[in-house]
Amino acid sequence: MKFGLFYLPTYLPGLRDAQTHYRGIIEQVEFADRVGIDYVWLVEHHFVRHGGLFPANYAFLSYLAARTRRIRLGTGATVLPLNDPVRVAEQAATLDQLSQGRFDFGVGRGFIRDEFDIFGVDMKDSRERVEEGVELIKQAWAGPTMEFNSKFRPQLTGLPLLPPIYQKPHPPIWVAATTHDTFPMVGRMGFSLVTGLRGFDVPEAAGHLKAYRTALREAGHPGKGNVYLRIPVYVAATAAQARSEPEESTTRAYRRLADNLAASVGAAGTTGSEERAERADRLSHVSYDDLLRDRVAYGTPDTVVDRLRQLREELGLSGVIMESNVGGRIPLERVLNSIRLYAREVAPRLR
Repeated sequence: MKFGLFYLPTYLPGLRDAQTHYRGIIEQVEFADRVGIDYVWLVEHHFVRHGGLFPANYAFLSYLAARTRRIRLGTGATVLPLNDPVRVAEQAATLDQLSQGRFDFGVGRGFIRDEFDIFGVDMKDSRERVEEGVELIKQAWAGPTMEFNSKFRPQLTGLPLLPPIYQKPHPPIWVAATTHDTFPMVGRMGFSLVTGLRGFDVPEAAGHLKAYRTALREAGHPGKGNVYLRIPVYVAATAAQARSEPEESTTRAYRRLADNLAASVGAAGTTGSEERAERADRLSHVSYDDLLRDRVAYGTPDTVVDRLRQLREELGLSGVIMESNVGGRIPLERVLNSIRLYAREVAPRLR
């Protein structure tokens, strides 16, 4: 099993300015690199407090590449419908070279309506843009020149991608899945998958992962798939600390997610709209006890080990990605202590 960190930072200028927020994340990642965490993943979001500090995650990951030695660096995820896939292929290849092959390429469809509207992209095209974009990027990496007829951008003929990719045949490719129709899409494409429990409970996630693995098998891909779970994790010395210290930050984050999902209703196609509306309504009424039971892994090292072991068995996981400060309100020293316990007292017992 592999263990990572995931950053979807909530910008709270009254609590800390952007520079302080960035420096805190850098300190956490440098610490994680030293104590043996396998991955760090950064989101891409634009114009929103919840994640908007990372509109340029390739730039931030390039900086982290120079500050770390062994931890792998992932986009979690590149919102491919909002980006020209040729530019993504170039930026990814540059990061792969700078990190000497420590880069993992994660992509997603996106779900925040304002981002699509501001960039002039129809959310109804998001799935098709991801499928085409990933195929274009793979061909660009394969070289020696790009040849591709695209529905969404000008034709590519005889152009080399510079720099070339470092990892051969290409960096690992992951797709983030947050809606039911994305899971079989990822299986058909044959890629690894990242999902979470923000929008699903465990039985729902298990059903979606069954659809992923069925599509993987029916498309002729070997194995049972590679699945990482993104989940809020908070580890503390006592159960009382693990419950109380992240409470305000966590509940605010889930309310904000419900608001973002509700705002995107009507833009994702009929099925997607119904699913988003139902999830938004459910999350808007969820209690902290519900979150502790169904959506997070908070507790002492023993409790978190038991929780993650159970999830590994129920969902067939090969990795866990820790959201270390959901909502952004937990003080840095407590976050670092939680990461330390996660790396030294949780991960070794599950590897």
